[in-house]
Amino acid sequence: MRKKVFGALLLAAGFCSSVQAQEKSKYDNSAAFDPLFAYRQGTVYRSGTGAPGPQYWQNRADYNIDVTLDPDKNTVAGHVEITYTNNSPDQLDFVWVQLDQNAFNDESKGGVTTPLEGGRHGNTGFEGGYTIDGVMAQKEVQVSKRKTSLSSVYQSHLINDTRMQIRFNEPLRSGESVKIGMDFSFNIPRYGSDRMGKFATDEGTIYEIAQWYPRMAVYDDVEGWNVLPYVGNGEFYLEYGDIVYNVTVPASHIVVGSGELLNPKEVLTKSQLERLEKAKGSDETVMIRTADEVGDAASRPKSEGTLTWKFKCSQTRDVAWASSESFIWDAARINLPSGKTALAQSAYPKASAGSSGWGRSTEYVKASIEFYSDYIYEYTYPVATNVAGVVSGMEYPGIVFCGAGAKNGDLWGVTDHEFGHNWFPMIVGTNERKYAWMDEGFNTFINTLSTKNFNDGEFNSPIDPRRYAPYFYDRDLIMEIPEVIQSKNFGLEAYLKPGEGLTMLREDILGEERFDYAFREYVKRWAFKHPTPFDFFETIEDASGEDLGWYWKGWFFNDWKIDQSVDGVIYTNQNPAEGSIITISNVEQLPMPAVVEVKEANGKTGRVAFPVEIWQRGGEWKFRYNSTSPISSVTIDPDAKYPDVNPKNNTWKPKVYEVPEEN
Repeated sequence: MRKKVFGALLLAAGFCSSVQAQEKSKYDNSAAFDPLFAYRQGTVYRSGTGAPGPQYWQNRADYNIDVTLDPDKNTVAGHVEITYTNNSPDQLDFVWVQLDQNAFNDESKGGVTTPLEGGRHGNTGFEGGYTIDGVMAQKEVQVSKRKTSLSSVYQSHLINDTRMQIRFNEPLRSGESVKIGMDFSFNIPRYGSDRMGKFATDEGTIYEIAQWYPRMAVYDDVEGWNVLPYVGNGEFYLEYGDIVYNVTVPASHIVVGSGELLNPKEVLTKSQLERLEKAKGSDETVMIRTADEVGDAASRPKSEGTLTWKFKCSQTRDVAWASSESFIWDAARINLPSGKTALAQSAYPKASAGSSGWGRSTEYVKASIEFYSDYIYEYTYPVATNVAGVVSGMEYPGIVFCGAGAKNGDLWGVTDHEFGHNWFPMIVGTNERKYAWMDEGFNTFINTLSTKNFNDGEFNSPIDPRRYAPYFYDRDLIMEIPEVIQSKNFGLEAYLKPGEGLTMLREDILGEERFDYAFREYVKRWAFKHPTPFDFFETIEDASGEDLGWYWKGWFFNDWKIDQSVDGVIYTNQNPAEGSIITISNVEQLPMPAVVEVKEANGKTGRVAFPVEIWQRGGEWKFRYNSTSPISSVTIDPDAKYPDVNPKNNTWKPKVYEVPEEN
């Protein structure tokens, strides 16, 4: 009979300790800490700390909208009046308006370009787009000491694809406001880039209406006018303001929308009003309109004609709504940290009901909003609504659209993700068109925390970063502008990689307490404002007290890889009882803090943690470990927290010899 023993155990026989061949770093790791890494310099508008500067400004857009949904004509048509306030120090000779519906036109006509084809966001095969009439622009002028009147400043307008320029005959000066009005209409696409559309059910069509009114483009201190066109994939950048909107629909319809319903007594039955009031005080889901009532004329205040639903959403960048005669409607109370409450609600068809599907939707909405309100910043809208329809997952302030067929963990996942967007970018108003990762990546990160928390981790399935290591690298860079928006690797570069980057920052670089404080500080500073990536980077450093230039440089600006290795073990005086010298290396270009686990033959296990600064002098680090017996293994990153490109070199073990067993 023969047995295996560690070579280190044969020291008494005159053998030297086992040493593995060293992995030499390919790079000068000290370059990661180069102090010349260029941050944006602070200005009076944006401080070098990452906070808004003392003269920070942003313009404002308030809207009054009246529209009618006509199912027979398949149109939404109405009028919008925008009050646009110029808070910038500049005078504006023109303004830009976004016309997103023009992306849904399949023909090049009237300045509308043919949309992009392919994938989730293809829009071909539909003759949509806006019809715009009656464009006007007026400024308030002083007629006398006590009287003002409106004077036209409209000169002309030009529509080019999804952009509209309105030119003035006199400039809009700093501090002035202009009222812009126009009539608009469009055909409703069946599937509008997975952001809006129509869903047919046995009881009627569900209309999910978004990007439905002409919206102001953003004028900021970074680029002036932000006028990248909408092509279906890249998302949005919008000004904040108050939006009052009235939606006229067939009387048989139920409408849910962003913000507060202003006229419930006019559009709901007495029993629905009572149930709604009950839901506002209930932690359990209350049915407002049951499956049995769908199609029942008694479930509506009137049986024919139309009803107008009136909503207001304050301090918002957008609004969306949904309408259908097929809606089941339920709701429950949301409990907020301040003691205030909001309403979680869901609207879905009969086919989506059930305990494994949309019957739990309001439970999911409530849990998601309550978690993020506690972890990040209190929810700011009076209602949070989940709508089942053709859209697989899309977010708007206070309302999200999710796939009607989603069930169980899939419905939790999409609901939680879309409502996470109510913080990024609905509350923190980033430029999604250019920096998709600042909403999708942030949201992917917070979703992992929410899912771990929900119902004791009912749907929690942690991501193994090593599994994704082959996909994280050799791709487009997170900070590529704006190419990443149209990248074939969009899901990785906008969602997974920045999400994993924030997870590593929280768990492995700063620690949970420091990161969470700095993260909340970023949201508090930039709530209802327009931060750039540099405002985020600098705020996290400012509030955590850590220079992270090496990390931003490697993970966000470049495609540096992570590869940590254990190179070998040498015993002091060739005697394990006197301690050992362990050598570790940072083989690839991105340095990270190191955790090393040491197991000894006597059963003892110990860990040593090193800060990232050990790599400032180069890619190799030696340290003394107070071993008391031969070492059986040394592992770097023992919990597999990093997307290491070569985990095979993460563990050192001594060579194994075979010797005859003594008789």
